[in-house]
Amino acid sequence: MKRRTTIIETIIFLYTFLFLYTGISKLIAYDVFRENISDSPILAPFATPIAWGLPWLEFGITILMIIPRWRLKGLYAALVIMALFTVYVIAILIFDQELPCSCGGIIQQLSWPQHLIFNGMFIVLAAWALILQKREKKQQQINWFNQYPLPNHEN
Repeated sequence: MKRRTTIIETIIFLYTFLFLYTGISKLIAYDVFRENISDSPILAPFATPIAWGLPWLEFGITILMIIPRWRLKGLYAALVIMALFTVYVIAILIFDQELPCSCGGIIQQLSWPQHLIFNGMFIVLAAWALILQKREKKQQQINWFNQYPLPNHEN
């Protein structure tokens, strides 16, 4: 159980670092971020709302993950957002590999194939954390029921 908790916490830390780092980078370089999104044939019509909303979505997911009560929802949200980013990267690889990355910070230095690998690793981490978190929650419930058994009403 201790090992499981350590793995979950490590994955939460990695996601927290990733989402805070990229979210802050996107807000600091907002104009560049919005311009890069505007260059995308897929995202151009939604450039302004994405440029404002995505960093705040990343911050929100981070908050969900670090609050134990909402952790499972946060991990699901992280998995979904990483899957959506990955679908976008695949679309870029199919349509136009010359588009600039709008990820923010040093991550934007990755090539599109490197982004695909990076995102894939984070998807695997989120899925692993979800599995472990569900087991952890189930174990906590078992421990609670063992500590506070239901009264026996047999006569």
